[in-house]
Amino acid sequence: MRKLKLDELNRLSTEEFKQAEKIPIIIVLEDIRSAANIGSVFRTCDAFLIEAIYIVGICAKPPNREIHKSALGATETVAWKYFETIKDCIASLREEKVEVLTIEQADDAVYLHEFMPKQNEKYALIFGNEVDGVSEFAMQYAKACIEIPQFGMKHSLNISVSAGIVIWDFVKKLKLTRKS
Repeated sequence: MRKLKLDELNRLSTEEFKQAEKIPIIIVLEDIRSAANIGSVFRTCDAFLIEAIYIVGICAKPPNREIHKSALGATETVAWKYFETIKDCIASLREEKVEVLTIEQADDAVYLHEFMPKQNEKYALIFGNEVDGVSEFAMQYAKACIEIPQFGMKHSLNISVSAGIVIWDFVKKLKLTRKS
C-alpha cells in the first residue's frame, strides 16, 4: 500500500466543480463565532459537492483571512449567500421549496442514523452558534430536528465536526440510493 500523490487524486478544477452536479443540500451557519469553523465547513462542503452554504448573522464571511486558512480555497468553489437574520434565510429557503432541518439536541429530535433523506428533495441543514446552538426561531420553523447521538460526558461537538458527521451521513444515504 502507498499513499496517493496529489496528482493522482483526480481533483476537479474550480470550473469543473462549478459545473458538477451537486448534492441537494444547503448548509446554514447561524451566528457561528469562529471563522476557522466556517472555513472548515466550506472545505467539507467542497469535498462532498454540497450545493451551497448560507451564512447568517454574526458569522464572518469571505473574503476573510481566518476562513481562508481552514477553507484552503473552498470559498472559490462552494456557492454561498449571506443573510442578516435567520428569519430572512428561512423565508428564502421556503420560497425555494427547501426542506428546513435543524441539527440540535431537542425533545422531539430524530437521531441522525434513523433519519432517511428523501431522493429528489433539497434540504437545508441549520447549524447554530457554538455556545447557544440553533435559535428558537429556527427550531420553530424547521420541519424536523436531527440529533447526533452522543454517549460521553460532554454531549457537545464542535460545529465543524458536527457538520462533517451530518454531511457525510446525508451524502452516504443519498449517494447509495441515488439513481444514476
